[in-house]
Amino acid sequence: MRLRIVTPLAVVVDATDVRSVRAEDESGAFGVLPRHADFLTALTLGVVTWTGRDGARHHCAVRRGILSVEGGDAVAVTTREAVPGDDLETLHETVMARFRADDEAERMEHVEATRLHLNAIRQIMAHLRPERPL
Repeated sequence: MRLRIVTPLAVVVDATDVRSVRAEDESGAFGVLPRHADFLTALTLGVVTWTGRDGARHHCAVRRGILSVEGGDAVAVTTREAVPGDDLETLHETVMARFRADDEAERMEHVEATRLHLNAIRQIMAHLRPERPL
């Protein structure tokens, strides 16, 4: 099989002779072997792991994304951010912690933006209906 992990700016992984791929979506962990049926799923924040024909295991932390299998021999992952590494422990300790912190910061920014939008709507409504204070 061939595995490609791409971000908007780079091809992070382009591995041929891949024996198996493991990833996680909302339903849990799953594996892909050669001749897998065509497949499309949304990945969670996690690590994509693959084994080469030589038996070596490789890893790449991904910040969510889409995994697709086409023709039973091409696995593609598209993601906003990916960091490859052969040391799974280091990926979990450093990269995944940073990904989680970035996600939390984005969530907080989204909450604050929603508050600002709601406040703007309240102000507009107050000007449109001055007889009814909000």
